[in-house]
Amino acid sequence: MNCRCTWCGDDPLYVAYHDNEWGVPVHDDRRLFEKLVLDGAQAGLSWLTILRKQENYRRAFHGFDPKTVAAYTEADIQRLLADPGIVRNRLKIEAAIQNARGMLDIIKDGGSFSAFLWQFVDHVPRQNAWTSLHELPAATEQSVLMSKALKQRGFKFVGPTICYAFMQAVGMVNDHLVNCFRYAEIKALAQPGRSQPRGWRQPGFRVQE
Repeated sequence: MNCRCTWCGDDPLYVAYHDNEWGVPVHDDRRLFEKLVLDGAQAGLSWLTILRKQENYRRAFHGFDPKTVAAYTEADIQRLLADPGIVRNRLKIEAAIQNARGMLDIIKDGGSFSAFLWQFVDHVPRQNAWTSLHELPAATEQSVLMSKALKQRGFKFVGPTICYAFMQAVGMVNDHLVNCFRYAEIKALAQPGRSQPRGWRQPGFRVQE
């Protein structure tokens, strides 16, 4: 029987997320946008609640295509507010639209949303070595820097804690406990040659080691 991080409990959906997605490095722009929107939607709620609505979100937000979401109008906001399959919170919905527009601006300036985000770990997943869930931080220096950079670009619902949860989810940090069977598997994904090529450096930001 595999030993896994206990935060996922025994809910099959949560266990599958832990075993197959959490901590796997993500470099696809659209998937990163989806993760950022969903982490923002989670604010004040449990992640399991959002997981159960994930497919509804994909449908409601046109597969998280940033160009489509960025062009949403008040009519789309009303459509989303009437959709029982998602979290019907106007501020979170408007944030998703604003964040899509900010993402497109970043791509226009630098060519890749992924490179912009991954710069905060120097484009290489950080390998932690936690033995207890109590050791996991709520935020780090890198998540604070990411939050500041995104906010400067007009993003919403991207505080340091949300940014760190995002970094954990998309594999910028390996926060599986060392006794979890996924720890070594995720660490192996960060071997040389598997990380995203460098290319973006946010002007005015110096990521501290």
